[in-house]
Amino acid sequence: MVNLKGKHIYLRALEPKDLDFLYKLENDTSIWEISGTLKPYSKKVLRWYLENAHRDIYDVKQLRLCICTPEDSCVGLIDLFDFDPKNQRAGMGLVISNPEDRNKGWGAEAIELLCDYAFKVLNLHQLYANILEENTASTHLFEKLGFVKVGLKKDWIRSSSGYKNEFLFQKINSHAS
Repeated sequence: MVNLKGKHIYLRALEPKDLDFLYKLENDTSIWEISGTLKPYSKKVLRWYLENAHRDIYDVKQLRLCICTPEDSCVGLIDLFDFDPKNQRAGMGLVISNPEDRNKGWGAEAIELLCDYAFKVLNLHQLYANILEENTASTHLFEKLGFVKVGLKKDWIRSSSGYKNEFLFQKINSHAS
């Protein structure tokens, strides 16, 4: 049995009450570079997104979960994206919204919980993560959790300061059939 509850956080599905959190996070221009966002989201669009968030990962090829504290405070989001059931893989993305909430172990715990779910429930063979070369904190985090740096995509992300390199990390499910 896979549990989406850890020692310090738990993962849960998006709910209508998350609209304001999602609105703030999706419109935070400091993370647009890594999320690929090009324009602000309206509450109307995000409300529609939340109304459809229940759809199955096999249908929409994505799973987005809230990272919550035991006090039910949503501190971030963790995603599986580009879900590929044929090749049994998916990308993984993570964001802790408030910089003051980072480096508390919540991201690591969320990644461990989602890896366990992806490997045991979805029977994935591998997960991957794309991390900007300059993001040493995320690089360290994913390496600590067993992801292996397998490549460098040069000039991959265009930013206001020029092009940036992005690492590709993979974690292979050693227990997969």
